[in-house]
Amino acid sequence: MADSNTLTMVALSGGVDSATTAWMLKQRGERIAAMFMKNWEEDDPDSGCSAEEDAADARRVADQLGIEFHARNFAAEYWEDVFEHFLAELQAGRTPNPDVLCNREIKFKAFVEHARDLGASFVATGHYARRRDNPDGSVSLLKGLDPGKDQSYFLHALTQEQLAVARFPLGELDKGEVRRLAASAGLAVASKKDSTGICFIGERNFDTFIDRYLKSEPGDIVTEHGQSIGRHCGLIHYTLGQRKGLDVGGVRGFPEQPWFVAAKDLAANRLIAVQGGEHPLLLATRLEAGELSWIAGKPPQQGRRLTAKIRYRQPDQACLIEQINDQHMIISFERPQRAVTPGQSVVLYDGAECLGGGVIRCANTPVPPTLSHLSTASSA
Repeated sequence: MADSNTLTMVALSGGVDSATTAWMLKQRGERIAAMFMKNWEEDDPDSGCSAEEDAADARRVADQLGIEFHARNFAAEYWEDVFEHFLAELQAGRTPNPDVLCNREIKFKAFVEHARDLGASFVATGHYARRRDNPDGSVSLLKGLDPGKDQSYFLHALTQEQLAVARFPLGELDKGEVRRLAASAGLAVASKKDSTGICFIGERNFDTFIDRYLKSEPGDIVTEHGQSIGRHCGLIHYTLGQRKGLDVGGVRGFPEQPWFVAAKDLAANRLIAVQGGEHPLLLATRLEAGELSWIAGKPPQQGRRLTAKIRYRQPDQACLIEQINDQHMIISFERPQRAVTPGQSVVLYDGAECLGGGVIRCANTPVPPTLSHLSTASSA
């Protein structure tokens, strides 16, 4: 860990978590500086996510703590390494998770490079996660102790080299404690509301924002047997298991139950919906993932029983690694999983340790009858 002669660069975002991170390190007598990352060029004053406002809040905190403040613009890197991939995945009918890519490519790559140029040996962030130094010199990623805030899921794609220079002071705390510490320290952002969703979108309407970059073609919403029950505003705006925003109700011949997205028919531009959140067409017991990343640098062994998350904040799910190599893995679950979504990450755990994971390609969810003729339909 860092000492009084080692510089740690704190990623100061303008929020309460990173501010408390900096305050904690300063209280320990450590030598720190702060850097604000601008990842998006604002062109909409109504976005609700003003980089200028966040930068001003970050600078205020740095001034309060009496530490050096730096600002860097990573918008070009973010566009090329994160946002273009995000758009391509949406266009392909998948649901990407840009936060995972942002951590690997921006916060723990571009940010680290700039921090090193300024003489820093470590970087510290406000993530709710923990790092463990092992006797053999390797490092492990552990869950944050607050189960409601643990962010190891978003950090699972980090390498040994990236994790070795990372520090997570909030990993031992829960959110309530962080708020109390910030208030007792009189930090300028102690009562600032937490940011939600994808930061560059902010409070803007997601569908309207995405329509600025991708063409969305309206089409039919159909039942599993192909009966038209409504209209969608473009497949890019929907994800598996989604209920909100379908605007389907009171369909003659069907019970008064909510409808959920079960599949996308890209060829015919149709959205397939079913009734009931536990409909068989929403459930899977196996999935295949690619683009694998392992924190230890090597995959867990085939046949291991572990736990997994297929989405953030999901409780750990017991699973078995059926097949695994450098290119892909197939895992099965003890209990059926709802809405296993291509493009999202599946992350594996051994107790509190996050091992890594990959991007979901497909699952063994049953194929809707209206799609059974398509030879391109695949399952794990």
